[in-house]
Amino acid sequence: VQVVESGGGLVQPGGSLTLSCTASGSVFSPYTMGWYRQAPGKQRELVAGISSGDNTNYVDSVKGRFTISRDSAKNTVYLQMNRLKPEDTAVYSCRFTSLQGDFWGQGTQVTVSS
Repeated sequence: VQVVESGGGLVQPGGSLTLSCTASGSVFSPYTMGWYRQAPGKQRELVAGISSGDNTNYVDSVKGRFTISRDSAKNTVYLQMNRLKPEDTAVYSCRFTSLQGDFWGQGTQVTVSS
């Protein structure tokens, strides 16, 4: 399974970005996908996750601002990030978990700065 993220970049505070993550190869359900982030000097944290049954969970700091969704036909998960703050600056990585194992993307940088 290969996991590839896209959509990071530089955005001003209050702006929006959408991250995408696609899993390819031998992808079989059920699986969960999640977005993690790691800022310099901090531990990696789970930002949002979504299960095969479309159950979602979010870290408290992004609730009401970020939305995770999936397109199962494309094995793709999206992270819509609104009202971005400087503290959201981090490398965002996608994780794919199934009975086949645990797979990570290479990460994409999100920088929130004026």
